[in-house]
Amino acid sequence: MVDILKDLSTPALVKAIKANRFGYYRYLANSPKAELNESPQITWLLSGIPVPFLNNVLHTQLTPDNVDEKIEETLAYLKSRNITKLAWWTEPGTLPANLGEHLTAHGLTYTDSEPGMAVDLLALNEDVTLSSELAVEHVGDGKTLKKFAKAAAVGFGIPDASEGCFELLSGLGFELPLRNYIGLLNGKPAATSQMFLGAGVAGIYWVATVPEARRQGFGALMTLAPLIEAREMGYRVGILHSSPMGFGIYTQLGFREYCRMSNYEWDSERTPE
Repeated sequence: MVDILKDLSTPALVKAIKANRFGYYRYLANSPKAELNESPQITWLLSGIPVPFLNNVLHTQLTPDNVDEKIEETLAYLKSRNITKLAWWTEPGTLPANLGEHLTAHGLTYTDSEPGMAVDLLALNEDVTLSSELAVEHVGDGKTLKKFAKAAAVGFGIPDASEGCFELLSGLGFELPLRNYIGLLNGKPAATSQMFLGAGVAGIYWVATVPEARRQGFGALMTLAPLIEAREMGYRVGILHSSPMGFGIYTQLGFREYCRMSNYEWDSERTPE
């Protein structure tokens, strides 16, 4: 039986935000396209797709004595696997607390700080202006998944990663805990989102809209649809990690910020040997 989170205290929500994200990437590792390394010190997921958020250090618990050695070991392994781009996240509880300073010393670049957000699904604001022209559907077959992957890649500004995204997701099937959603505008793919059920909450990922379909409220609709389904399944909390573009939309839906996660990126083409 699923243990659904009903504790809405800040510590419980911060824990769930972190745990759902960790569970999401761990679930992606079920794809033959992905590789997971999980240890008490460092946990990472590699897909080989040249996009930072799909090659991701998720968890770091190091000491001042071994932090530089472990960073060097990790980067050396990336090079041996021909990984060209990586995102290394720091979050509440990351050790050492000044990990970011060590990462930049090894050539990684600080890119942004994303808010971890949560919403009480019983207080979800569904009164926002939504488009009636977008048809939101579950992705349930390979043909639709290919369209989903292309729309997401274009929406994220990484069109060359479309095939890699398709291969990654096609290895996961179409059953919960992960569900993909595609938004069709006049029958054409225009927007995407994902829902991952884990840590007792519903996590929202891959919210993207193709450039020509933006500013029509599609992002809000693609976020609301899975959250409403999660509520109907008995879930009480929705979580996500917001980009600057989406923050206003999510706040309007009722999300609040509970923590911050900083992102440091490694690019083999920019990082000196």
